[in-house]
Amino acid sequence: MTAAALNRDSGTQAGKKGSVAAYMQQVGERARTAARAIARASTGEKNAALFALADILEAESAAILEANALDMRAAAAAQLEAALLDRLELNNNRVAAMADGVRQVAALPDPVGEMFDLKMRPSGIQVGRMRVPLGVVGIIYESRPNVTADAASLCLKSGNACVLRGGSEAQHSNQAIARCIARALREAHLPEDAVQVVETTDRAAVGSLLTMPQYIDVVIPRGGKGLVAFVSEHARVPVIKHLDGNCHVYIDDSADLEKAIAIAVNAKTQRYGTCNTMETLLVAASIAERVLPELARIYAGHGVELRGCERTRRILPQAKLASSEDWDTEYLAPILAIKIVKGFDEAIEHIALHGSQHTDSIVTENYTLARRFLREVDSSSVMVNASTRFADGYEYGLGAEIGISTDKFHARGPVGLEGLTSTKWVVLGDGHVR
Repeated sequence: MTAAALNRDSGTQAGKKGSVAAYMQQVGERARTAARAIARASTGEKNAALFALADILEAESAAILEANALDMRAAAAAQLEAALLDRLELNNNRVAAMADGVRQVAALPDPVGEMFDLKMRPSGIQVGRMRVPLGVVGIIYESRPNVTADAASLCLKSGNACVLRGGSEAQHSNQAIARCIARALREAHLPEDAVQVVETTDRAAVGSLLTMPQYIDVVIPRGGKGLVAFVSEHARVPVIKHLDGNCHVYIDDSADLEKAIAIAVNAKTQRYGTCNTMETLLVAASIAERVLPELARIYAGHGVELRGCERTRRILPQAKLASSEDWDTEYLAPILAIKIVKGFDEAIEHIALHGSQHTDSIVTENYTLARRFLREVDSSSVMVNASTRFADGYEYGLGAEIGISTDKFHARGPVGLEGLTSTKWVVLGDGHVR
């Protein structure tokens, strides 16, 4: 049975776990075969596919937006929460950003085949390492249809095949983008199976994807904490993940208050439904009365609900009393927890206890404390005098990112091209024997 036929008959066959497992088996087999072809594709061939994809995305913008409108109407009827609706929605600017992201990936250096750390050994051989593709990357994601284009471009440029399983709420959008990807691969004379977007919305497909180590080399979940936890618990293949983004900004007593206000406002209000949005603001006690009233005034203008500790509420009586759960919550909404701390040491202790090792920032003019913050805060991105919203593959110069990892193996932080490669040892000799 073809994938298209399976999708058309989803009410009877895709709903049966056996049929879904058989379909996913076929997807895995085709991906493994395509992975070998993509791994040996030249940089020029991969870039040709990417530039073609960018052009096609722009040319098919109207069709993509029409498909997205179907998803948005269904999501609104299903009463999806605001953060998910924001991630799901596409518009002309977001489609253009997708295309621009694909071109940025095409412009990046190809990591595949790069040799580094070459050293001459006493025996006369040279020993070093070479970057190689991971093989087949499975990506499971919710809402964001732009992930389909981002993931495809990064996997292609890094020489990997990929199997993409988006959420049912974005099915029309994802399939519209998938058609653009397939067309671009055909134009570049690369196998269409190098990027497969799973056509069935049956949840059994996720279970199959997680338990096919013979076909899938690594799985990357992008979505809510529940999805990531499920993938981590059930996967029989390695997982690159982050559970949540409980990000902090600490305003130190030596901070430039103008910088501090700008950073604290941007980190919270620039966009609410993202994992690099600040969820807790920490303020040194000695400057709290100088900075919090102005911040509260600005936050009120953005409709942000404030939840504060007892000391915060003495300055901002309009704030709700924060519960112990607030310090551990990723709101993904216009809600902010505020805690007044004695100083630097209490701030980093709070981050260590309640942070998610995603992104944390200090605002300070004290060079020594800035260096300590960078060294002592154990997060995948640590910042000085910058908004947490910069924790992003585009902003880091990676092009489109596949996700942000809070793991320590194998990749950490925004995962770009290098994060989708492994290394192997290479030995160069000239008839050397031991």
